[in-house]
Amino acid sequence: QVQLVESGGGLVEPGGSLRLSCAASGSIFSVIAMGWYRQAPGKQREFVALITSRGITNYADSVKGRFTISGDNAKNTVYLEMNSLKFEDTAVYYCNGRIRRTTWSGVDEFWGQGTQVTVSS
Repeated sequence: QVQLVESGGGLVEPGGSLRLSCAASGSIFSVIAMGWYRQAPGKQREFVALITSRGITNYADSVKGRFTISGDNAKNTVYLEMNSLKFEDTAVYYCNGRIRRTTWSGVDEFWGQGTQVTVSS
């Protein structure tokens, strides 16, 4: 069993900043990659950012230059630094982990419970 626990969401004014964290725990052999997705009301879940265990990052065009993803391999934790937040960044942000649970298993995908980010004046 693997759990992903997010923290750091909240209410912020436009132009403000927030930092999200997500820690993976449980039966983990290796973390291949961790990332963030978001889902706004009435919309489909969309990709935000991802970081591999080797530190390779990828971002959605809508957040490039404003969001920064980083990770701590020793803690199986990923962070999302969000700056210059806009109204359209309002969503529930979900942590995603691509994790190998044993030496012989394939890579499974896990999700956190989500954390609300609201950008409002």
